[in-house]
Amino acid sequence: MGTVSAPQSFIPKNIYIIGAQCTGKTSLVNALEVSFAKVFETTPPTIVREVARSVLKTHGFTASDITSDPARCLQLQSLILEAQRNSEREALAKNPWIISDRSGLDPIVYASRHIGDEAVKLLTSSDHWQELRERMSLSLVFVCETVEAWLVSDGVRLMPKDVEDWIAYDTEFCRMLEAEGIEYQMMPRSVETLEDRVAFVWSRWEKATFGG
Repeated sequence: MGTVSAPQSFIPKNIYIIGAQCTGKTSLVNALEVSFAKVFETTPPTIVREVARSVLKTHGFTASDITSDPARCLQLQSLILEAQRNSEREALAKNPWIISDRSGLDPIVYASRHIGDEAVKLLTSSDHWQELRERMSLSLVFVCETVEAWLVSDGVRLMPKDVEDWIAYDTEFCRMLEAEGIEYQMMPRSVETLEDRVAFVWSRWEKATFGG
């Protein structure tokens, strides 16, 4: 992929990198940030970093709260949703487009898996989600498939019970995206190297943004 210059009518597509735990999302976002200037001669994105960890730390939550206490879990997911909305607003106030490490859908998926339908209804009816959903529906959304060898705990994130539980997050992300009318693309587990994953995203972003 050669260096691409932007036309005057350049309207970049936002990018969301989402999916289950331990699927290489942050590594991919960081690599996309570094590689952008090498590929495109246009306005670089602002990166929206993962907000969940800062919410956990700021408000004194632990990963076990997600599975042990439905009320705490719902409170946590609501705070993460609000933090994602705030982070995107802040980023877009400075720059016309973003690459987001996770999304507003993530807390909804966790609420679905660990609380139930009523929690999902509460979160999806919120003003925070309505704003985020509209933006996501106009963006490129990549769901990173699970790669079994990558399932490693970092001592902070919620870990699945087993591989089957982990893969179920893949299914739930896709189900929730479809329920919310948001188009998405899978980042196949067969695309393993970081270089290939970066090329996978940029080739689709280039086509969506510049046409062709």
